[in-house]
Amino acid sequence: MKLFSNFFTVGFATLLSRILGYVRDLLMAAFVGTGPVADAFLVAFRLPNLFRRLFAEGAFNAAFVPLFARSLEEGEAEKNPDKASNFASEILAVFLFTLLLLTALAEIATPFFVSVLAPGFLDDAVKFELAVWLTRITFPYLLCMSLIAMLSGMLNTFGHFRAAAYGPILLNVIMVGVLAVIGLRGFGDTPISGYWLAWGVFVAGFVQLGVLYWMFRRTKFNLRLKRPRLTKSVKRLLALGVPGVIAGGITQINILVGTIIASTQDSAVSFLYYADRLYQFPLGIVGIAMGVVLLPVLSRHIRRDELQIASDTQNRAMELALALTLPAAMALFLVPDAVIRLMFERGNFTPEATIQTGAALAAFAWGLPAFVLIKVFSPGYFAREDTKTPMYFAGVGVAVNVAFSLALFPLFQHVGIAIATSIAGWANACCLGFMLWKRGHFIWDDSLHRRVPRLVLATLLTGAWIYYGANWLNPFLTDAAFLVKFFGMGVLGTVSLAIFGLVCQLTGVFNALTIAQRIRSRSKG
Repeated sequence: MKLFSNFFTVGFATLLSRILGYVRDLLMAAFVGTGPVADAFLVAFRLPNLFRRLFAEGAFNAAFVPLFARSLEEGEAEKNPDKASNFASEILAVFLFTLLLLTALAEIATPFFVSVLAPGFLDDAVKFELAVWLTRITFPYLLCMSLIAMLSGMLNTFGHFRAAAYGPILLNVIMVGVLAVIGLRGFGDTPISGYWLAWGVFVAGFVQLGVLYWMFRRTKFNLRLKRPRLTKSVKRLLALGVPGVIAGGITQINILVGTIIASTQDSAVSFLYYADRLYQFPLGIVGIAMGVVLLPVLSRHIRRDELQIASDTQNRAMELALALTLPAAMALFLVPDAVIRLMFERGNFTPEATIQTGAALAAFAWGLPAFVLIKVFSPGYFAREDTKTPMYFAGVGVAVNVAFSLALFPLFQHVGIAIATSIAGWANACCLGFMLWKRGHFIWDDSLHRRVPRLVLATLLTGAWIYYGANWLNPFLTDAAFLVKFFGMGVLGTVSLAIFGLVCQLTGVFNALTIAQRIRSRSKG
């Protein structure tokens, strides 16, 4: 199926990016640690990321991709090749103007944003001022990444997933280089490290935009820069995009609430960041890759009234997402400390930081399948140009998150925030899935009914091995030497994958021989 091919293209590129991201975080943990400079930089980087996810990756793509796909289909039917070009150019003009205005306002009001995002920093004038200046340096990253989101959406609609998927690797390459300089110069937990990291983000944004624009130019699509005007196309995008912005804004409140509360606990922002990075590893490879591929595919099938194919596509996407996510969630839940110890515990990242970060990672882990299912269900709404329903369910999620964060933080501190995030994720995923089913837009077919319980069984048996295997391999997993810990985790992970694959094979979740034959025939082709 073309869906799987495109998914693995995006997933493999995401895997490379996440590996480099791990190297980046490893170096940051070792050279900068979890002190005030790390907290200040992570808050500074979170602000442009918050707006990027709000205006670009979430709301914009959810509204833009289906409309762009429609303009292409109508242009072909009407033999009007300029229709899609005019639509995209009109959107670009308004989008760029809005981004420039937002960036200018943010640069002026940075102290206000930082005080809202991290009120705990107000008690430390040096830390607060550093966060303000680092935020001003990193904020133009939003401008670059938002334009990249638009170019990526068009490339994905054309079926060119590879170019957009490999772009994020550049950020990690540049940041690894910056951290290498920080380590070699011995800057450590000093403001100089924060400034180097912030300028690294600034440069990486423009490098990514330049490379992706060069790749986009190769499509020969005529994208022009016009004077911004409120045309019919722009109004339609706003009608779809505003609910998406609200939904994205509600979702980002989850992150904002966590950061605000965590800023009142020393190093909590850093603990949550490193835990988030590790559970984002499988989420990025599976969930985000699936969402990127699924939206243009579903949009095309629904536009052509191929509803059965659309339903089958979403069923297979759910099977694949769960098969790749459930065992990862089980492993992160059962052995979080061992994973953190291998990944980060060195230099300025202490054993105490491992314990605190591991506790947050375990809390995030059991919500991982929910976050992936949200990526599977959401395109079912966006492809039908429905951005309001996800907005309402995102509101349910944020209400759940705020309530549980406030209730659990006094008891569990930063771990309570991670627990609340997972609960909110399941609430959102259940609402999205139920409403799709109720509307008849997502019907579980026989294959999904058979395979999901068997995937759960395979995950439980794999979890039993991980639990007892980790105790058996404990001397290797806790050894100070990196290679010894790597060997221990390698044995634990390899046997876990073998058990999961064997159970899936024996219970008929998949047929390894058939998969091997398809891979072989594809490589020959």
